[in-house]
Parts: sequence; C-alpha cells; structure tokens
Amino acid sequence: MADLVASSEDVRIYECAVLYPYALPQKEEAQIVKEIEGYFDEVGAKLIAKDAWGRRGLAYPIKGAKEANVTIYYYEMDPLKLKEVDQSMKISKGILRHLLVKPPKHYQIVKYADAYAQWLTERESIGQKRTREKQEKLQEAVAAKARRKATQSKPVKKAEKSAEAMSGEAISEGIEKLISDDSLL
Repeated sequence: MADLVASSEDVRIYECAVLYPYALPQKEEAQIVKEIEGYFDEVGAKLIAKDAWGRRGLAYPIKGAKEANVTIYYYEMDPLKLKEVDQSMKISKGILRHLLVKPPKHYQIVKYADAYAQWLTERESIGQKRTREKQEKLQEAVAAKARRKATQSKPVKKAEKSAEAMSGEAISEGIEKLISDDSLL
C-alpha cells in the first residue's frame, strides 16, 4: 500500500469512523450511508477509500443500541470545511457516533474487511491442517497397534518354522501318531 498523500497543499486527508444502528432495514441503512457520503459531497470532498467493518458490539449502549454498523471513510478535503461536516454529523439522527481524525504522515490504509476475510480463509486452512494432523495421528496409532499384534503373533510363526525344520521322518511319525489316535474320530 502507498502512503496517504494529499493531491495538493490546499487539501488534507481525513479518516472518518461512523457508527450507526445495526438492526435497520436495508433501505434505511442505505439512506444513512447516502446521507453520510452526502455531507462530504456538499463540501467537495473526494472519497479515497471506504472500509465497511459491518456489525460490531459496543462497549456500552449508545442511544439504546448495543450493536452498531461501523464504516471507516478516507476523504481528501479542505481543512476549512471539516467543522461543517462535523456539525452535520453531530445533528444527524441516524448516526450514533462519529470521529474525524487526520492520519499521521506515512499512514497506510489497511482495509479491515479485507484482512478479516483473509483471516477467515487462513483459519479455515488451520482447521483443515488440524484435521489432517488428527487423521495422521490416528493412522499412526492403528499402525502401531498392528505392529504390536504382529510381534505377539511371531512365536506362532516360529513354531511353524521349527516344524518345517523338522526332518521328514519326524513329520511322518507325527502324522501317523495323529491318524492312529482314536480320540480324534
């Protein structure tokens, strides 16, 4: 992002934070936003950026509202017209609170709405990563259990190998012994 720099010496850049009630019908909300932007248009201000933060909880109720929509505007305007915009916003019934400030030199606009959207995608990726790690741990546990069972069954395999290592005579004697055993029939 580039630094905020005014286009001439006669104008300055101002940041304006505006809070208006949350639970409004779309038509009324659009009317309030149009009214806010109209105050700046009346004094010939030029919109540089707009960052709609959306619904936010308030630390304390303002005019009975516990939640508000927050929008941050960046306008380039004549400093002599600032008081006029401030007074217009103070008497507006749709605005809960507003704050006009001059950003410091070399201030860069970082849109909260964009940063929040990026965080949501990263958070989703982190959730997917955790799920994958859980699956890998589960697969490792299953593999470890299978290895333990395999080591426990090795003595049986050794007995089979020792039977294979027996001579042919010993095997034939063992078979005849089993055949002659009457208890098996």
